Amino acid sequence: MKTISGHLQTKRLSLRPLELSDRYEVFFLRSDKTVNQFIKRPEVKTVSDVIPFMERIQQHTKNQHSYYWCIALTEDPDLKMIGSICLWNFSEDRRTAEVGYDLHPDFHGKGIMTEALQKIIEVGFKELRLDTIEAFTHRDNKKSIQLLEKSAFGHLPERVDDDNPDNVIFEIRNPCLVNRNTNY
Repeated sequence: MKTISGHLQTKRLSLRPLELSDRYEVFFLRSDKTVNQFIKRPEVKTVSDVIPFMERIQQHTKNQHSYYWCIALTEDPDLKMIGSICLWNFSEDRRTAEVGYDLHPDFHGKGIMTEALQKIIEVGFKELRLDTIEAFTHRDNKKSIQLLEKSAFGHLPERVDDDNPDNVIFEIRNPCLVNRNTNY
């Protein structure tokens, strides 16, 4: 599998690797009730609770088992993390991956996740040469569903998330599948 450079840029965003200095922002994202109201994941109570998660993310990124980016505003000189986006849960043949994301509530409704997701779709299809990117989201998470639909993901009503029956599954397929053996 192709290695992805650590930093990605969009018009307004810097997508950068996770650093230990992000622990307070990661703690917020993994403990805030608004961010987590539709996410089923272990509860964290202290900043030190997120360190094993962060170490696991860094190891999985290093080993290319997943790709994880901190979302920061380019205009912020410190590139402070305001959210995250990742490609993970790769299929055995490395043709399908799942996208996951979260964002600080202060930045909701500003098009930030749309911009980040478009970049990750581009990276997934052009650099990683994925056939499909999937997204699992809670059926009541209207904002996430709108984001996915706006980003050309289609709902797969026949698919069920065995780990969480409250989730609905979306996917986007690589438009270049016909020319799989060519560079694009």
